[in-house]
Amino acid sequence: MDKKLTLISPDAKNQISFILENGEIYYSTRRHYKANIKKSHIHLDMDEASSLGNFQLISNEESLHDEEWFPVLGQKEKINNRYRELEIELQNGKEYSNIKTIKLYFRAYDDGVAFRYEIPEQEGLSKFIIKSENICFRVSDRAQAWWIPAYQPDRYEYIYQKTLVEDMPAVHTPLTIEINPDAFIAIHEAELYNYGAMVLNYKDEHLVSEITPLSDGVVGRFEKSFLSPWRVIMQADKAVDLISSDIILNLNRKPSEDFSWVKPLKFMGIWWGMFLGEYTWGSGERHGATTENAKKYIDYCAKYGIGGLLIEGWNKGWDGDWTKNGHLFNFTSAYDDFNIREIANYAKEKGVELVGHHETSGDIANYESQINDAFDFYKELGIKYIKTGYVGSRMNHSELHHSQFGVNHYQRIIEKAAQYNMMLDIHEPIKGTGTERTWPNLLTREGGRGQEYEGGGIPPAHVPSIIFTRMLSGAFDYTPGIFDLANPVKRVTSTLARQLALYVIIYSPMQMVADRPEQYKNHMDAFKFIQDVPVDWGATVPISGAIGDYVIIARRDKNSKDWFVGGVSGDNERVVEFELSFLSEARKYNAEIYQDGDSAHWRDNQSDIFIYQKEVTSADSVKLRIAPGGGFAIKLTSLNEDNLTEGNCGVI
Repeated sequence: MDKKLTLISPDAKNQISFILENGEIYYSTRRHYKANIKKSHIHLDMDEASSLGNFQLISNEESLHDEEWFPVLGQKEKINNRYRELEIELQNGKEYSNIKTIKLYFRAYDDGVAFRYEIPEQEGLSKFIIKSENICFRVSDRAQAWWIPAYQPDRYEYIYQKTLVEDMPAVHTPLTIEINPDAFIAIHEAELYNYGAMVLNYKDEHLVSEITPLSDGVVGRFEKSFLSPWRVIMQADKAVDLISSDIILNLNRKPSEDFSWVKPLKFMGIWWGMFLGEYTWGSGERHGATTENAKKYIDYCAKYGIGGLLIEGWNKGWDGDWTKNGHLFNFTSAYDDFNIREIANYAKEKGVELVGHHETSGDIANYESQINDAFDFYKELGIKYIKTGYVGSRMNHSELHHSQFGVNHYQRIIEKAAQYNMMLDIHEPIKGTGTERTWPNLLTREGGRGQEYEGGGIPPAHVPSIIFTRMLSGAFDYTPGIFDLANPVKRVTSTLARQLALYVIIYSPMQMVADRPEQYKNHMDAFKFIQDVPVDWGATVPISGAIGDYVIIARRDKNSKDWFVGGVSGDNERVVEFELSFLSEARKYNAEIYQDGDSAHWRDNQSDIFIYQKEVTSADSVKLRIAPGGGFAIKLTSLNEDNLTEGNCGVI
């Protein structure tokens, strides 16, 4: 029997429909009663013993959920989780299949819709294989999309391109699409465990899900049951409203244990000098990770209030082509010129956290064989933060990072770190799918083209593109704060003011101060903003923006009444004007404004910056110039007594 069931969001703006037609499963989505995803097929290809099809409806149940939760760290201190859910049970019509029933779950939120499928535990079902997933996302003809290619050697580290949906290759998610000037969607996934990451490919007038396969071609092997990730469609009237969405986090489970020990961190690194060729990761005359050099960095961090120091290249294994020799890494043995115990004690005395480093080069077998010793070693030294790395196009020279194999490895490391009360910054990671709600010790990740690609590898439009694409998946360790902008080895596509803006617009609760200490001494007035800007937020207000063109975001410090605003532009100079209506009406603020100077440009005069102060209120507006490849940053300090309550105007 054919059936259509429609689920409506609490604010009545979003809809998702389940459709059963001739024994096949379909769905569609709407916003303001206009289709965003037209009728689209949901289908799984299974192994022969577990084939699926000719479904019949057994039961359906709708429910309303409304709760508040408070993230340990985040872009806001309180999140509303409000949605309607439809649970559906279907009978499998394949007579000889060992799968008799499946379940589907649909949710409608005010900021989007989502669905997932479940193969529940049932009599006669033991092991089974999903050969491919074919979930369609049929969007309007001529829709524009912003995308990066999938199945590439550098994973997610590519520049976003804009084309018609039908002109895309296989692409990663989040995939942001302009249906029309008044309708934007972003297709992604949430709560990804024990399965390959979803890729989207345009076939036969549909976007179709492809699951990153294992080396033998199947997408997943399971025992007894399987609960898929959520397939998510964020829906908004304006692109800037996508930034406000909490749906990815809300689709993940609450933590099952106490994570009150998780703390944010601003840190430096013996790092950027390696990209410039001043230091090497491996041993030798220019070895960066020496005892002497580490102490200099620690002293600087202590003097200027930078909470931590990352030291890369301290452990044996970096000599030769370390990107291909992951089997040589030893995670407990230091080079002879680096006394790690002395440095750990020295950092502790100075009140500076050490950020440990585990580069694996994708050799999972070598890393996991040492994992207990590696974490025990860091625990003994008092190290609470770890940056991991997985360079190389394949794990163990055979498996893609975002396959079921990779997803399961990353999760094992997250859980291992949690056992030791340690926090993680993962480079070359699986993409974010909101699992940091469940595992808040996962502070940040790379998973995009970050600032290490400067030197011609990042155009001005990149940052105002990733805010509407990559950043929808969660925190990004972009490594901002480069002040040596014109270095011939790594010439940075940015003005000085733009480097400050990055600390506001790119969210990361573990945020790097990426340049060498000596580069800040000539711009201590600008460096003050880096010292002042927090990395954990009480509220976030996306003010305005256009994908690849510009973006302006305001955030309130979680631990004070102070606000911070950041904005960046792409290739074009622009004058922006925006209201400060997000401020509390009861307060006056001192605005410290860091903006591009009159001659600033990303090609030349990069360090031309104009810094000034003025008193403002919520009734005021700000008007300023942004240079090509430029930006601005503002600190708004409350001038009132702390006994005033904070307003909530426009705060999301």
